[in-house]
Amino acid sequence: MSYFAPGENPAPDASHLASAIYIDSADPAVQAFAERVAGDAADPVARAVRLFYAIRDGWRYDPFSIRIDPERHRASRILAGGATYCVPKAILLAAAARALGIPSAIGLSDVRNHLTSDKLRERMGGNTLFVDHGYAVLHLEGRWVKAAPAFNIELCDRFGVRPTEFDGHGDAVFQEFDRSERRHMEYVRDHGTWSDLPFDRVMADYRANYPARLFEDGADRF
Repeated sequence: MSYFAPGENPAPDASHLASAIYIDSADPAVQAFAERVAGDAADPVARAVRLFYAIRDGWRYDPFSIRIDPERHRASRILAGGATYCVPKAILLAAAARALGIPSAIGLSDVRNHLTSDKLRERMGGNTLFVDHGYAVLHLEGRWVKAAPAFNIELCDRFGVRPTEFDGHGDAVFQEFDRSERRHMEYVRDHGTWSDLPFDRVMADYRANYPARLFEDGADRF
């Protein structure tokens, strides 16, 4: 697995195009999905944009769906599932892009949600810091761009959140303010970028930062 630090823009290597444990882009279902969504778009940027919106709005964001289960973080499994959270949605986008020959990776950052619901804050032990928020990183037009397809449009409309929009030319990350100009998402720390999900690291961070009861007696969810 290859890694590059925040602010770096290395040329893609073989690991950014190869099928991997979690970004299993060689899976036939992943490849068929990517080709179906891309349709007649020939340009890599246009294809990446189509993938982004299909995944952003095709899978409902559910922060209560985290599981300490590697199988639930494989793109082929995510494709067949329902609502999920930011990391699996990013994995699926990275895998679909890679299936179309677009180099991809997974980025991780800590973000603070200033508008976290009371229910979610309680489940997180009073925490508003989301550690290891995941997003896809795609190599387009000679550079890496971030694409966070986490929040589907229905969720954004329901809670008055500005949706993340992606044009393939620049980063598509969470909006700092919501539609009422309230402080919403704050990026606290960028951990860098991996060619496949560093699963053990992410799950160790979750366990270290959130209440142990979430991962006991089978209740391994938020």
